[in-house]
Parts: sequence; C-alpha cells; structure tokens
Amino acid sequence: MGQQQLLLLVLGIVIVGLAVVVGIQAFSENQKQANADQMVNDAIRIASDAQAWKLKPSAFGGGASASNWTGLDFGQIGYTVGDQGLHPGTDAEADQYENLNAVYDMAGSGANLTITGTSFDGAGTALNTVVVVVSGTTPGSIATTIN
Repeated sequence: MGQQQLLLLVLGIVIVGLAVVVGIQAFSENQKQANADQMVNDAIRIASDAQAWKLKPSAFGGGASASNWTGLDFGQIGYTVGDQGLHPGTDAEADQYENLNAVYDMAGSGANLTITGTSFDGAGTALNTVVVVVSGTTPGSIATTIN
C-alpha cells in the first residue's frame, strides 16, 4: 500500500509541474500579444495625429496639406522625443518617441510616412515590431504590419 501511495504522489507532482509550465508559457504568449496590440494602438494614434498635422493650416503649426511627409517629426505633432529611460538596455535616439509599450521611429519619404515601433524585454532584446505606413489623410490610408 505504501508503494502505491508513493507512486500516486510522484504522479501528482509531475502533473502539477506540467500544469505550471504550460501556464507560464500561455502567460508569456498572452503578454507578447497584448504588447503587440498596445503597440498597434499607439502607432495608429501617432498616424492619426500625423494626418491631423498634415490637414492643419501652417498658420496653426500644421503641414497645410503638404504634398509629402518629408521633414515631419514627433515634436511637430506634440510628442516628447529622446530617451525617457523606460526600456532598460536600450537608448531612444533624440528623434524617437518612447513610451511604456515601445520605442517609435518615424520616417517620411515622399508620399508615405512610416512609423516603426519596437518593444523590448528587460534585457534589451526586441519582442515585437509594428510598422504602420500612412499614404494619405483618410482612415483607409493607414496600413499596419506586425512582426
């Protein structure tokens, strides 16, 4: 009888251990997906603010329907740039926007504006990358890619 109880105890410990490992993996995947969703939300908000800047008259600090996105930066649409110290192991450049979700870069080239967000783990390793391309001032002119 003692040997049977010992076997059941070992089997119970193995099952609990497997359940804990599966739970940790599920939590990690869910955390990564939630971060990607937050980054998409941030990037689309930045894209929307850039579209509003482009439609705003130059007398009010806007782009006055400029024919291209060249020269637009985060400061012009009201974002604080530079390293805020929110992502240990990484340093945001002077022209990058950083929040708790990721570090964002913006590059305008002709008719397209590209917003790239990269999130990092605590060691400075990239977790998610989100790329949003804005090609105009309508809601349908925003395209999103998650890597």
